[in-house]
Amino acid sequence: MKTSYVRAGFVCAVSAILTSCTHAPSVEVVGSFFPVWMVCLTTAVILTFFVRKLLVRRQLESQVGPVALFYPSMVVSFSCLLWLILFR
Repeated sequence: MKTSYVRAGFVCAVSAILTSCTHAPSVEVVGSFFPVWMVCLTTAVILTFFVRKLLVRRQLESQVGPVALFYPSMVVSFSCLLWLILFR
């Protein structure tokens, strides 16, 4: 009797966890479907590259602090921002 309760609880827990797996957002790029997070990440890397070029051109890159933290943080920020603006 006790194992049936454990099994039923396990089935309910797994069902609750997997309910959001029904739809994976994707976008069509040149006839192939890509996950949206890949599109956001690629666009964020490109935007960060242009921001870096702008900072170097204006000689402000030395003012941003440790660049090993600044640019990855900028990529993450752009990715999340693009996700929120375009797909949510």
